[in-house]
Amino acid sequence: MTSVPKRALRWLAVAATAVTLVTSAGVTSAQAADNPYERGPAPTLSALQASRGPYAVSQTSVSSLSVTGFGGGEIYYPTTTSDGTFGAIAISPGFTAYWSSISWLGPRLASHGFVVIGIETNTTGDQPASRGRQLLAALDYLTQRSSVRGRVDATRLAVGGHSMGGGGSLEAASDRPSLQAAVPLAPWNTDKSWSELRVPTLIIGGENDSIASVTSHSIPFYNSIPASAEKAYLELNNASHFFPQSTNTPTAVQSVAWLKRFVDNDTRYDQFICPGPSSTSISDYRSTCPIA
Repeated sequence: MTSVPKRALRWLAVAATAVTLVTSAGVTSAQAADNPYERGPAPTLSALQASRGPYAVSQTSVSSLSVTGFGGGEIYYPTTTSDGTFGAIAISPGFTAYWSSISWLGPRLASHGFVVIGIETNTTGDQPASRGRQLLAALDYLTQRSSVRGRVDATRLAVGGHSMGGGGSLEAASDRPSLQAAVPLAPWNTDKSWSELRVPTLIIGGENDSIASVTSHSIPFYNSIPASAEKAYLELNNASHFFPQSTNTPTAVQSVAWLKRFVDNDTRYDQFICPGPSSTSISDYRSTCPIA
């Protein structure tokens, strides 16, 4: 009988251990290393639809007197410090509105493992280009000067907003292509072509929006973004322009999934993007489907 060298025996023992780890944990360390920004438990639709995600959330106010480039606001962040740093998103309210009009988004997104800064704009009449610059100023403040800067990964940032704030998030994504994601909600902008965008963008529109009609805003915006950038369009059945101003579950589900996929590079969320949602609350959904 041929003897097996000790080195080979050691290799077989290591291999057997690796197989055991894969069987029990469902992922190898090499696979985990491919997704270093993965945060939180494996996602389910019911977990995304719940009013809060797996993380407890803390909140701190930002005075307009302590910042430049935007009007202050509120920061929401996971309370834990045991999961390393988190990706972040800056969100702008719409024309004539304050952060309070869409503030439900702050703790909702933060509870899924993001740092969120909901901004007040310099004036409530600021146009999209100005709001875009303010969103970027807020991200710079968040990552460089804020009290929670140590919790934020400055390489994984996103923008979002409602109405003119949504148009502003397109402006910000155009101006800073290093962003990881953009989530415009019922976006309004006089610029209808965004062929220069390279940032993965999820646009959510309301079917019955009479202010930023999806036929003249959201859909042309979506169509103009190159498929290579990754994009999705969600249209809410019978929704008006003001759907983000109250808790909206389809908006929350798709926003979290999009941010998780592109800010956290978490492919566990592909299932919610492609083929995407289908229910009576959705009148249209389109997506390029993420490229792994």
